[in-house]
Order: sequence, then structure tokens, then C-alpha cells
Amino acid sequence: MKLYYSPASPFARKCLVVAHELGLMDRIQVLNEGVHPVNRNQTVVAANPLGQVPTLITDNGQAVHDSRVICDYLNAQGQGSLVPADETRWTVLTEQSMADGLLAAALLCRYEVTARPEALRWTDWTQGQMQKITDTLAYFESVIAHRGESLDLGTIGLASALGYLDFRFADYDWRSANPGLAEWYGRFAQRPSMQATAPV
Repeated sequence: MKLYYSPASPFARKCLVVAHELGLMDRIQVLNEGVHPVNRNQTVVAANPLGQVPTLITDNGQAVHDSRVICDYLNAQGQGSLVPADETRWTVLTEQSMADGLLAAALLCRYEVTARPEALRWTDWTQGQMQKITDTLAYFESVIAHRGESLDLGTIGLASALGYLDFRFADYDWRSANPGLAEWYGRFAQRPSMQATAPV
């Protein structure tokens, strides 16, 4: 398999954490392909018309994207249990979606200040996206004590999101308002899969 990725992409990181946890890394060729919302990477576009990373090319040449679909595919390939078969399945998948939504809001904020010309930037837009992040963190703060040491696509997605906030929003003090989440992340971030995939 081949995985188009960017070392800074939190969505790609989520897929790599899954691959590490499932023991699949020796089957994946990781290809660094930077992408941009305006200057599109044609190598990635050829495999994924959206031009986004991560994009996975399976052993039979099929392109699989986005990160949620890739993680599900890897879980099947590794015969994993990162998506539970019981009634908790819907909680895990919903929380993976919430973590992805947090990341989408963070990326929109990032693009607003790095890709959009300064004269066209919209402060209210950025504040609206940051409020999504704040509200989602508050939700996870309210439930994280019940997650314990769970390892699933929800907790992996959440950890990838928190890692991205630390990486790109170092001045955003999410820990003060979310001490339980901060404590949980401190433990989860020590997993070898998280250490091996730290953004650069």
C-alpha cells in the first residue's frame, strides 16, 4: 500500500497512528506529498480529485480517502477492533466525526492566516471556527473520564486533534478549561504510535 501524506497533516497522522497500532506499517509506503488549498498537488489529484491527504492506494491500486474511510480500511486489513461491533460503535464513530470536525475548524483558521491574503481575512469567521473548537473540547472534557484507556477511532482521532492544536495553535490554552482532557492526553500521547507520528 502507498499513503500520500504530509508530516503536518493531523488527518494523515490519525491514519498513521492506526497503522502503527495495528502493526501494518511494514506494509505501507509513506510518500510525503505536500498539499495546498490553492496550489494543488497534481500527484495527489491524480489519485484523489479532491487533492487532499491522506490518500491511500491499496495493493490492488484502488484509491481510498478520506481519513475516516482509510482508518476503517486499515482496521479491516489488520483485523482490528478499533471500531467496536457492539452498541458502543456509534459513540466511537460519532466521536471520531467530532474530532474530525474540530480539526476541520482548526485547519480553516490556519488557512485564513496562512493562505488567504491579509486584506481578505475575516475575523468573525476565525472566531466562529475557534468557538467550534472550544465547544467540542468542552464535550470531550465532559465524557473523557468514562473513556479510561480506550483505544479506538474516537480516541485516536481526538488525540490527533489535540496534537494538532499544540502544534499549530501553541498560544491557545485549551488545557486550563479542560483539565481532565489534558490529563488524558498526557497519557495517550506517550503511546509509541503517537511518538512515532509527531507532526513536524
